[in-house]
Amino acid sequence: MVNWTQMHDCYGDVDRVPALLERVELGDDAEAWEELGYRLVLECELVFPASFAALPRLVRLASRSARARGLAGTILRCAAGHHGCDDLLAGCADAIAEFRELLDLHLQARPVDYLATFRDLLAAKEQYHWSAVLGEFTDDFYHLACPHCAVEVTIAIGDHGRYSAIRDWHLGDVDRLGLRPAAREELSGIGRWMHQTAVRDGHEALADGIAHLFGKAECPRCASVFNIADEYTSANSPVLRRPG
Repeated sequence: MVNWTQMHDCYGDVDRVPALLERVELGDDAEAWEELGYRLVLECELVFPASFAALPRLVRLASRSARARGLAGTILRCAAGHHGCDDLLAGCADAIAEFRELLDLHLQARPVDYLATFRDLLAAKEQYHWSAVLGEFTDDFYHLACPHCAVEVTIAIGDHGRYSAIRDWHLGDVDRLGLRPAAREELSGIGRWMHQTAVRDGHEALADGIAHLFGKAECPRCASVFNIADEYTSANSPVLRRPG
């Protein structure tokens, strides 16, 4: 049983969120959903005790409410931040496991919000880094330092090409070299899961982009070859704080 007297929202209130949850549980109350959104998540970056206290109830609604599914996903995408609610997040483990199953079923229906759902599922798997940065691979750029010579390399994966390059702010991307996508059997870990899921659901463009993202690039400066996902993750993955 949640002790709401200790579960403040972004305004410091402890009674408004449970009242709003009761309203949306009774029916699709658009006004209540809007208020819940800005009380539980501040600019999609900060979450609060009330956010995690509300999560199990949002998950229970998620099978019949796109708003509940979206808000629960947003809360989980923000869970990598320094919210000071690690114990509350840990207490949501069963609800998050249920949410993972629900999101996976939703993906298999090939919804119009496929990428958003895909990213929410990554967050539910605690893959916060990829949940935050994964795009549609139409015009995506990833910037990282070459692990050998430290020059900044631009990785492009989109409609305009799939290449590594040195970005010149006057000339654009110069010294372009084609990327080397990972073959299906070369993928492992989260990259393998992401690729297999996109293939399963018939999202060929997403699967191809993932294969390139988890493939290899050549540095235009020193000609060394490196794994793109490994280098980008080491440079950008959030540092999570968990109870010691």
